[in-house]
Amino acid sequence: MNINILEFIKSCVKRRNILWTHHVNMRLRGRFIKREAVLHSLDSYEIIEKYPEDKYLPSYLIYTEYENQIIHILIATDLDNDSIRIITIYKPTLEKWDEDFKTRRIS
Repeated sequence: MNINILEFIKSCVKRRNILWTHHVNMRLRGRFIKREAVLHSLDSYEIIEKYPEDKYLPSYLIYTEYENQIIHILIATDLDNDSIRIITIYKPTLEKWDEDFKTRRIS
């Protein structure tokens, strides 16, 4: 099956076919990031890293912008159940990312 994974992710977000993991719910609170950052920044979604062999489901690190903030969202894709799982979300720092916030610094 040949699928555009970014379009699949966006479609799931639009249709709210999202499982918010316990981990991300804790991170949202502690990092002062709103769920709206995920739901309303679809136009700037960009896959910056791929983890096709991740432990449970293939996952993707998404770069997005919301209210003048750059945010990374780790999303696992569940094609069989036509849904996604939000694993974690954070604001990237220059300590770990190049200035474009799309390229991981080599440590």
